[in-house]
Amino acid sequence: MRRDACLIVNPNAGGGRSARWLPRVQTALDRLGVAHRVERTRSLDHARELARSTLATGEVAAAMGGDGLLGAVAGELRGTDGVVAVLPGGRGNDFARKLGVGTNPEAACTVLAGGRERAVDLALIDGRPFVGIASAGIDSDVQAIALATRLPLGGLVYLYGTLRALARWQPARWEVTVDGERRTFTGYAVAVANSGMYGGGMRLAPAAALDDGLLDVVLTEHISRPRFLAQLPRVFRGTHVRHPRVHVLQGREVRFHADRPFTAYADGDPIADLPATVSVAAGALKVLAP
Repeated sequence: MRRDACLIVNPNAGGGRSARWLPRVQTALDRLGVAHRVERTRSLDHARELARSTLATGEVAAAMGGDGLLGAVAGELRGTDGVVAVLPGGRGNDFARKLGVGTNPEAACTVLAGGRERAVDLALIDGRPFVGIASAGIDSDVQAIALATRLPLGGLVYLYGTLRALARWQPARWEVTVDGERRTFTGYAVAVANSGMYGGGMRLAPAAALDDGLLDVVLTEHISRPRFLAQLPRVFRGTHVRHPRVHVLQGREVRFHADRPFTAYADGDPIADLPATVSVAAGALKVLAP
């Protein structure tokens, strides 16, 4: 099946990673016989406009950047006949990892050329779409630090942010309602997962599926700072969920807030202030998968 593509490229993603990889991606697409045009984004709104343009042309919307760009493109095409391809060009590339595309944008061209269409879920927080995980609490502080740093840390920027955030962290009191069932706890964070991965390979919700029509909700209760740090390596393996202070729930609608203000982050960007409500649009997005 012939596929033409519109490469929606954030040239600043990953500290310029997308821009550096773009010539190799174009060469790979030429070799694979994929006709394509390149559009460099000026903003997320511009990315959404470019995504809409593919509906008229019948092109695949190939998002080349980070998960933030992908979320904007996906949100624009949800519930349509539009098809999204993932060309990982950001720092984390967590949706690409979960989908099985991997983190190499040149290798991902083979999925664009010959992958199968797959219907996956999309999550929405207060109506705003995201592909990965919406989280708040210590994660809010971590993301703010990661976005502000200019150090060339690559994927390690999230570990750096965690260490800095933990030094000044104070536990919060949370209220979470999942499909009408309310619970409270004191602790670090609430995370509502669509893909289950964030932070450059952290498997926060390891059992999360992209096409089950459910959200995985991870609640992290209070433990000492040293014990919290000891759990970090386990998040990359997904084994942290065995800890008695980590709880994983599932549902289709999640409402949550804390006893002090937090901004929820998703796909690497601030997305909503708490209190917030997350819902799932089951099978609303068509993506190219291996």
